Amino acid sequence: MTSKKSASAKSATGKTAKAAGRSGKARKQGAARVPAARAPQPPPAEAAPVSPALGAIDRERLLSGSHHDPHAVLGAHPVPGGVAFRAFRPYARSVGVVSGELRADLHDDGDGFFSGLLPLAEVPVYRLLVAYDGPALETEDPYRFLPTLGELDLHLIGEGRHEQLWRVLGAHVMTHQGVTGTGFSVWAPNARGVRVAGGFDFWDGAGHPMRSLGSSGVWELFVPGVGEGELYKFEITRPDGTRTLRADPLARRTEVPPATSSIVHASHHAWEDAEWMAHRADTPVHEAPFSVYEVHLPSWRPGLSYRDLAEQLPAYVKDMGFTHVELMPVAEHPFGGSWGYQVTGFYAPTARLGTPDDFKYLVDRLHQAGIGVLMDWVPAHFPRDDWALAEFDGRPLYEHHDPLRAAHPDWGTLEFDFGRREVRNFLVANAVYWCEEFHIDGLRVDAVASMLYLDYSREPGQWTPNEHGGRENLDAVAFLQEMNATVYRRCPGVVTVAEESTAWDGVTRPTHHQGPSGFGGLGFGLKWNMGWMHDSLQYMSREPVHRAYHHGELTFSMVYAYSENYVLPISHDEVVHGKRSLVSKMPGDWWQQRAGLRAYLGFMWAHPGKQLLFMGQEFAQGAEWSEAHGPDWWLLDPAYGAEADHRGVRDLVRDLNALYRAAPPLWQRDTDPAGFEWISGDAADDNVLAFLRHDADGTPLLAVSHFAPVVRHDYRIGVPDDVPAWHECLNTDAVRYGGGGLTEADVVKPEPRPWHGRPANVRLTLPPLSTLWLRPA
Repeated sequence: MTSKKSASAKSATGKTAKAAGRSGKARKQGAARVPAARAPQPPPAEAAPVSPALGAIDRERLLSGSHHDPHAVLGAHPVPGGVAFRAFRPYARSVGVVSGELRADLHDDGDGFFSGLLPLAEVPVYRLLVAYDGPALETEDPYRFLPTLGELDLHLIGEGRHEQLWRVLGAHVMTHQGVTGTGFSVWAPNARGVRVAGGFDFWDGAGHPMRSLGSSGVWELFVPGVGEGELYKFEITRPDGTRTLRADPLARRTEVPPATSSIVHASHHAWEDAEWMAHRADTPVHEAPFSVYEVHLPSWRPGLSYRDLAEQLPAYVKDMGFTHVELMPVAEHPFGGSWGYQVTGFYAPTARLGTPDDFKYLVDRLHQAGIGVLMDWVPAHFPRDDWALAEFDGRPLYEHHDPLRAAHPDWGTLEFDFGRREVRNFLVANAVYWCEEFHIDGLRVDAVASMLYLDYSREPGQWTPNEHGGRENLDAVAFLQEMNATVYRRCPGVVTVAEESTAWDGVTRPTHHQGPSGFGGLGFGLKWNMGWMHDSLQYMSREPVHRAYHHGELTFSMVYAYSENYVLPISHDEVVHGKRSLVSKMPGDWWQQRAGLRAYLGFMWAHPGKQLLFMGQEFAQGAEWSEAHGPDWWLLDPAYGAEADHRGVRDLVRDLNALYRAAPPLWQRDTDPAGFEWISGDAADDNVLAFLRHDADGTPLLAVSHFAPVVRHDYRIGVPDDVPAWHECLNTDAVRYGGGGLTEADVVKPEPRPWHGRPANVRLTLPPLSTLWLRPA
C-alpha cells in the first residue's frame, strides 16, 4: 500500500479508500496482509479523514530541537479516519510500518519526516521499517512508549527528596513494555528542547528528541535497542535557541579523559563482602580503632588498574595494620592534576583505572581483607567545563544564580546552589549512591569551611549577608545537615568526616541538638583536627633548642580535644607544593630527622583522636609527593644503601598500628574526657610530655614523648599507685626502627614517692627524640 500523493485531506481519503478496496487482492498476491481481526474499518460518514502530515510549527520545532512533547506528534495516534503514523528519521530513504502481517509505506514529507494514515480501529503494536543507503531494517519506534518515570518519581524529584535519584535519572538499560533498550532522562528545566545524541545515531540527536515531563523539569526518552557500552550526551537547546552538547550529570560511567562522553552502564558485579557489611555497624566508630592510610589510587603504584590494585593494595594495607583506607576523590574529573577535587562526573568512578564494576571489585577485596573504605567527596564546587554542569541548560542551574555566590574565589570553579532543592537532592543522593552502590564505609567531605561561610576568601563588598545579617551560609548548613541525617539513616555503619578548618560550633554534634550559636549540629561523625596538625607540625619543624619556647603548640590541642570528634590528619596537603615531606620537615641531620619523625608518630598514635597518614610517609620518603610518579618505593629496595633507614620507619608504623589495635585505652574513649589524663604537660625546658590514656574499664596506658636530642637518665614520671609494675610496649628508639637502642627490657616498678601530683613515680631513661608507651605488666 504505497502512496506517492501529497499528504492532503483529499489524497489521504483516496489512499484510504484505495487501500481498503484492494485488501482482498493484496492478500491473494501475498503483499500487504491484514488479518481479519484487524480488518480496516471505513471511517464513519460524519468523521472526515485528516492529513497525517505534521504541521509547519511542529516540523520547525522538531528540526530546531525545541519541541517539548515529540511523543504527542510522532508515533501512532488515533485520528478521524483511522490511525496516523508519523516518524522523524533524518537521512532515511524510506520508512514503513509493520504490524503483524500488515506492511505499509509512509509518505516522505521531506526533511526526514514521514507520515501515513491507516484505516485501523485502534493503535496496534507496531515497528518501523527504515531504509537508509542499504536494505530496510526493522526497528522499534521510540515514540510509541510510555514514560519510564512514574508519578511518584516525579513528585519526589520536584520535592527534592528522591534519595535514590540515580535509579531514575541518567541512562538505564531496561525492558520497557516488553522491549529492551535504554531509558534516558535528565533534569534541564530551562531548556527549550533536549535530544539524545550518541554512537547509536551517529552523534546527530535530531532523530531522538526527548519529552518534557511537566513542571518537574525532567526530559525523558526510551530508545529501543540501545544497550550498555553505548556513548551518549544530551543535546540541549538553550532559552536563546543555541545548542550545547552536555555529558550526563548522572552518568554512572564515562569515557577515559580527555574524552568526555557518558557511557550507558549496567552493573554485573556480585558482591562477596556480606560478612563485612553485616558487622561494620557493630561498634560505633568513635569507640573503635580507626587508623587510616590515605591513598591517591592513580599514583600509589602508577599504571595499575582497579583490578591490579585489588591484588596489591589490600595485602599491603593489611600487613601495615591500618583499619581503613581513604581514597582521594575517585569521581570522574577532566584534569588529573586536580587529584580528583574538581569533579565533572559525580556518579562515575574515574575511567582512568577501569570500569565501575572494576572499582566495586577493589572495594570488595578491601572489605574481604577486613579493611574499611573511605573516599573523599567534593560537594562544594565544580569546574566550568562547557560540556559539564556549568550553565547546564543555558542558565545557572547547579550553580547559584548570583555570580558573587556562584564563583569560587580560590579555585576558579563554581559553587553549588545549596538552596535549590533539586541541586541539594542531586548531592544528597550522590552521597547515598556511593555508600549503597559501592559499599563505601565513609565519606570525607572536602572543603566544608568554604561552604559554610558566605565571606569565605571574599573581601567586603564581594558577599551579601544572610537574612539574619550574618556570614553563615544557611543553605549550606541545611544541606550538610540533610546529607548527614540521610546517610546515617540509610547506611548503618557509615561515617562522615568533615574537613573543616575553622572553629564552627557543632560540626560533629547531632543535627537535632542546638548549640550556643543557635544552629543545630552539622551531624558529621568525625572532623579533621586541622589545629592539631598545624600546631604540632610547626613545633616539630623548629630546632630543638627553640622548642621550649613553643611547648604550647603541642599541649594546646588538649584544651579543645573533646569539643568535636577528631581525626588527626597528616594528609597529602601537608607533603606537596613546597611543604616538604613529613621526614623532611624535621630539623637536624638524617639520623635526627628520622628519630624526630618516629617520636612524632608515636605521639600522634597516642594522642586522643583517630589517625590518618598519607602514603609514602609510612617509610620516611624524603621527597614531596607527586601525582606523576607516586611514592618512592625504590627506597625500600634492599639494594639501596639506606634501605634499612626507611624500612625501620615502616616497621614502626606497622607496630604502632598493631599495638594501637590491641590497646583499647588508645581508642575506646577517644571522645570522652575521662579517657585522658595529663601527667606532665608543662615540662617545656625538658621537651617532655607525659599523659595517661584509659579504656572503658579504667586500664591505663602511659605515653611519654621526648623531643630533645639528648639522653635523660632516671627521668621521673608520676604514676598512680594501683599499678604494681609497668612494661615498655613501644620505644621508637629501638634498633629495629633505626634508633640507638636505649630500650628497657625489664619491668619498671613504681617508687612510693609523690611526683607530678601522683602518689608514686617511675624512673625512665628517655632516649633522644623518642616516644615510649608503657602498659601495666
